[in-house]
Amino acid sequence: MMENNQAIGIFDSGLGGLTVIRELLKALPNENIVYFGDTARVPYGNKSKKTISRFSIENADFLIKHKVKIIVVACNTSCSLSLNLLKKKYKVPVVGVIEPAVRKAVERSRGLRVGVIGTRGTIKSNVYNQALKRINKRIKIFSKSCPLFVPLIEEDWINDDITLNIGRRYLSELKKREIDTLILACTHYPLLMKAIRKIMGREVELINSAEEVAGHVKELLELSGGLRGAKQKGRCLFYVSDEPAQFVKVGGKFLGRKISCVRKV
Repeated sequence: MMENNQAIGIFDSGLGGLTVIRELLKALPNENIVYFGDTARVPYGNKSKKTISRFSIENADFLIKHKVKIIVVACNTSCSLSLNLLKKKYKVPVVGVIEPAVRKAVERSRGLRVGVIGTRGTIKSNVYNQALKRINKRIKIFSKSCPLFVPLIEEDWINDDITLNIGRRYLSELKKREIDTLILACTHYPLLMKAIRKIMGREVELINSAEEVAGHVKELLELSGGLRGAKQKGRCLFYVSDEPAQFVKVGGKFLGRKISCVRKV
């Protein structure tokens, strides 16, 4: 049994995890949330497994100090390389964004032709391919790393022509493969949903990992008796390792609402 008044803890390499909070606030508006964005060390996608594991443990340790009841690893790179390590290390449940997104992709794919886009670290880890094959060995998987997407988003160039042009270069290969479902294997990428849909066409199903993990967390809390009282209003605490002003400026686009207070740690 969980202590239901304790917060949900979330960490990410930067701002992307705010898309997970956005979905959690829809699914679980009564829950308290503690978020840590490692903005001093973003991006994670071009770093080694050893480095990612160290960063992930440090991030989780910070959340544990806030006595969270569950840890959500919102960074796909950390999930790919460190999730099992974190699950073994901590007593609280540790969940990632990969499995919920994979299950939804297999469910929605009509022709079993699934694309996966993410950082170099996520794609190189092959974790999405393995997870998809565990569910259905007949599935055809086409992966593509898109390393420029995260810095473009964090520079707030979401609607810029340069972002659309880079997106076309990245996604043209997947479009030729005639995929019917595309997993956005980075929590930053939902902000590019409009551009990605424009490039891929409306016939391709886009899987938002942030939305899927929010539903998974709700299910876990319901099963464990960890839901907070329905009459209580939840609150969010935001912490970053660098540039809180930039986090406030750009973070509101990820969260879908204004961020009023961020603390640097």
